[in-house]
Amino acid sequence: MIGTKVYPPERVVSSHQQMFVRYFTSILIDLTVLNFFDEYWEHVKIESFTISLFTAVLLQVLLKLTIALEHRIANYFENKSGIKAKIQRLLLTWAIMFGSKFVIMEAVDFAFGDKVVFSGPFHGMAAFISIVIVMLIAEYAIVKLYHSLD
Repeated sequence: MIGTKVYPPERVVSSHQQMFVRYFTSILIDLTVLNFFDEYWEHVKIESFTISLFTAVLLQVLLKLTIALEHRIANYFENKSGIKAKIQRLLLTWAIMFGSKFVIMEAVDFAFGDKVVFSGPFHGMAAFISIVIVMLIAEYAIVKLYHSLD
């Protein structure tokens, strides 16, 4: 039949398959962002594609762990009431989200040394945070695009 599309029957996708696709896609997005920064910005130097792939995997794992920790803090304070609890939650969340960038940057430095270099303002922290922000925006945009295709 010309012009007729045949679709397979509905297929159940396991939660493990969904998680795999989510992380695989996120790592590819992060890899792309890292390589664009490496190619077009003098404050980011990555020795090779392989190193950028390993860096993308490490960043994805550490960023997801950071988000999981932030959610645990949020859950802890969920049933607490009062202004003191709200301030504590805000301060802890900020400390985790901001402080984790220093920990992650140090982990990248520990893992790859001078094979991955972030330079520029604030000892490369501005470049690193810029990359993380662009990664998160790119991941969000791809998820939005994916859901719009429904």
